Amino acid sequence: MSTTPDSAVRSFIDTHREGFLAALEDWLRIPSVSADPAYAADVRRSADWLADALRATGFPTVEVWQTPGHPAVFAEWPSGDPGAPTVLVYGHHDVQPAQRADGWHTEPFEPVRRDGRLYARGAADDKGQVFFHTLGVRAHLAATGRTAPAVNLKLVIEGEEESGSPHFPDLVRAHADRLACDAVVVSDTGMWAADTPTVCTGMRGLTDCQIDLYGPDQDIHSGSFGGAVPNPATEAARLAASLHDADRRVAIPGFYDGVIELSDRERALFAELPFDEAAWLRTAHSHAVGGERGYTTLERIWARPTAEVNGIGGGYQGPGGKTIVPSAAQLKLSFRMVAGQDPEKVQQAVRDWVARSVPAGIGHEITFWGATRPCLTPLDHPALQSTVRAMSRAFGRTVRFTREGGSGPAADLQDVLGAPVLFLGISIPSDGWHAPNEKVELDLLAKGVETAAYLWEDLGLNWTHAADEGNR
Repeated sequence: MSTTPDSAVRSFIDTHREGFLAALEDWLRIPSVSADPAYAADVRRSADWLADALRATGFPTVEVWQTPGHPAVFAEWPSGDPGAPTVLVYGHHDVQPAQRADGWHTEPFEPVRRDGRLYARGAADDKGQVFFHTLGVRAHLAATGRTAPAVNLKLVIEGEEESGSPHFPDLVRAHADRLACDAVVVSDTGMWAADTPTVCTGMRGLTDCQIDLYGPDQDIHSGSFGGAVPNPATEAARLAASLHDADRRVAIPGFYDGVIELSDRERALFAELPFDEAAWLRTAHSHAVGGERGYTTLERIWARPTAEVNGIGGGYQGPGGKTIVPSAAQLKLSFRMVAGQDPEKVQQAVRDWVARSVPAGIGHEITFWGATRPCLTPLDHPALQSTVRAMSRAFGRTVRFTREGGSGPAADLQDVLGAPVLFLGISIPSDGWHAPNEKVELDLLAKGVETAAYLWEDLGLNWTHAADEGNR
């Protein structure tokens, strides 16, 4: 149970709010676009800016870690308390490209406050959510009278997330001893809605591939040869059509091996969310829901593995007709995986499925573009319970549970460090990640600060013994 009055934390945040926002705006002015080589110096400048800000916050160890691409920032602040758990905060300081011509109402790298919102590229994704930790730890120290956090606090803020984190797994492996922790807190996520605070408990994994199919050595006449030789475009269509069974389950043998099924409790918790399917369909720009039989829409996108045809092509695509049997065709597939699935085993299952499916006379090659593992934190994990209590204190509401249908580098941290991943974010769907006029709600940003302040105290009070016992 906390001994710190909530009023002490809120008073500190209110007193320092303006300075915090002014500093964040300075950081948002740096166009740290990782995807465009023209901005490489700005990404480096962003890392240096953050390193200076973390030193000013009080972190005794702050380092800029180089990669073959853009730099990451590492910071560490030991607790000094025997048995204190170690927590690693993950986020990123790079941003998506943005130009006024894209549809921005103002310059994307000139922050503007309007109607309780802060507009700028990176305001929510992810500089705002990284930066709330700086004021959060200060509020924690001021309210508790401590000189160091109640947890051994570490941060790793990468500079290539918006470019697919190509060097992040190697960076984590190279610095695994420095990043060692009992839990990872990811602040690159969001909530269900402003009035429905939520904690995400899992993220799906991802692997995707291209299947190239080869038939005749060149395009040939469909009248002279059609119907007597195999057609690679037809086989691409057959593969796509056989990807699912009549219940929309993935029909690749072995695909579901190891899947951790949804518990009745998790299904009940998902059902508590105020989900408006009609509104969701409008957001999806789709005209009907569909998917694996026996599961709700939320269950399908959060907790079930999927296979999608991302593209299919081959043969003549120009105007009019061209009566040929094409020499080649392509199929692009992506697979979302859930906890319990192994990306390497899924990839092998796909290879075996294709090898069994294509007929004689059709050659094939499969190219996979890497993989991201799924992650899932049990609902009863002590660190997750601390996160829920901290957010509930800040928002004064019951905290609900979600999962994330997408994939991200958080699973690399779980994989290498062997630590559970927790998601602490305050962004809401209307913040417009990757879109023109990205923004963050200022009151929610303050709630993120407050949640972080409570979280370190709660973990220090309630998880020390769990960490001592190796419950990591």
